[in-house]
Amino acid sequence: MDRQKHRILMVSDFFFPNFGGVESHIYYLSQCLLKLGHKVVVMTHAYGNRSGVRYVTNGLKVYYVPWRPFLMQNILPTLFLTFPVVRSIIIRERISVVHGHQAFSTLCHEALMHARTMGYTVVFTDHSLYGFADAGSIHMNKVLQFTLADIDQAICISHTSRENTVVRSGISPEEVFMVPNAVDTAMFTPSPERLSCDEIVIVVSRLVYRKGADLLVEVIPEVCRLFPKVSWSYITLNQNNIG
Repeated sequence: MDRQKHRILMVSDFFFPNFGGVESHIYYLSQCLLKLGHKVVVMTHAYGNRSGVRYVTNGLKVYYVPWRPFLMQNILPTLFLTFPVVRSIIIRERISVVHGHQAFSTLCHEALMHARTMGYTVVFTDHSLYGFADAGSIHMNKVLQFTLADIDQAICISHTSRENTVVRSGISPEEVFMVPNAVDTAMFTPSPERLSCDEIVIVVSRLVYRKGADLLVEVIPEVCRLFPKVSWSYITLNQNNIG
């Protein structure tokens, strides 16, 4: 018996051509769901001149809604002004599941709230760990409690992230599931030349402040002093096939 086919709307302020883990997660998850026969649509805000409807790999449809980012690639919180566009896309695409990504995405929170008000199934994925003491985290935790009060399911990428989300949002642990990030082994191949035992390769990715990139300035000289044969590599995303 064939499994039920869904029409899924992925919503987040963070998507290509912006770089990051959330962006690549949404893209590759959408590609896998398309291969399973589901219909997937992505909704995000405009990035520069990239506005309107775009089609990327395997027919993935992306709505770059003409809203400009306000702070840290997030749109200005409006609560109700996003409702007409969210409603229009959900009805036009005959969406059955709305899947929001990232706790700090304004568009994600507003879309989940509107979709649940309309009676649709909503799922939320939290990608990061956040604290409880600083002003930003306190504010976002309150928003999270409001937005996730009536969701159907939540997904976290680790057991620690799951515990963090449950405490911050106050939702039942039975509604939060842990699904770890997968690794596409086709993207990684062994080196044709075997490294010597004395050589050390350190791979660095996502050079942004909240990931501790500023610490590299102090760490790199000390590591190079202790290990003269160390080499550094930086991983970035290849977007040649993303459109």
